[in-house]
Parts: sequence; structure tokens; C-alpha cells
Amino acid sequence: MSEINVTPFVDVMLVLLIIFMVAAPMLTVGVPVELPRTSAGALPAEQEEPLSITLTSDGTVLIMSSEIDPNELIPRLRAIAAERRDNKVFLRADGTIPYERVVQIMGALNSGGFNNIGLVTEQGGPRFDGAGN
Repeated sequence: MSEINVTPFVDVMLVLLIIFMVAAPMLTVGVPVELPRTSAGALPAEQEEPLSITLTSDGTVLIMSSEIDPNELIPRLRAIAAERRDNKVFLRADGTIPYERVVQIMGALNSGGFNNIGLVTEQGGPRFDGAGN
């Protein structure tokens, strides 16, 4: 027999594909935050995984899923900005956090080289257009 049998190879690849399809959503770990609600729609998908800064209800600041001291935020952001080609960052702030603290974090993001800030919210909030919720 002079032909290569690719059937076992295809079977293994399909099994691996199914495993990765099931496991991929579980790899995106988030920090539980009670996001405020708004009627704004979702942003289009990005090519590079966006940087995510989370501000929890107890005031903890996280870059992606790692906790950081707020005094080290700007130097860490500058180091991250030097490695990235996109300056977009998503800010996830708990809805119970005072507005002043959120704006302070936004100022730190700007000082760290990220001036394209997207605020992450939940859908279903008030629309303010007279049409109700």
C-alpha cells in the first residue's frame, strides 16, 4: 500500500477542535463586578485582545485579572503601552464606585498612554429618549 491514510489524523484533529471549542469560553476569566446599565450597543470586535482595567466595589484595581497597587498603576500602564500597538483599554467599574474614583482611574489611564478608553456597561438601563426603559 503506497498511499497515506489520513482518516486517523482527521479524527484526532476534529476531537481536538471540539475540545478547544468547549474549553475556550472557560479561559476568559473575569472579576465579578456589578456593572451599571445603559442603552448603548456593543462595540465592534478588536483584532488584538483589549486591555481591561477593573475597579471593584471595594476599590481594588485589577489589570486584566491581576490585582495591582493603585500607586503602581501608571508605571505598569506605560510598560504595557510600550508593548502594545493599540491604545484601547476597557474600564470596568462597579456601579457603586463614586464617580470621582472612576475619573481618577481614567486620568491614570490617560497618563499611562491609553487615551482610547471604553467604559463597559450592561445593557437594559434607562434610554432617556421618552420611550421608557
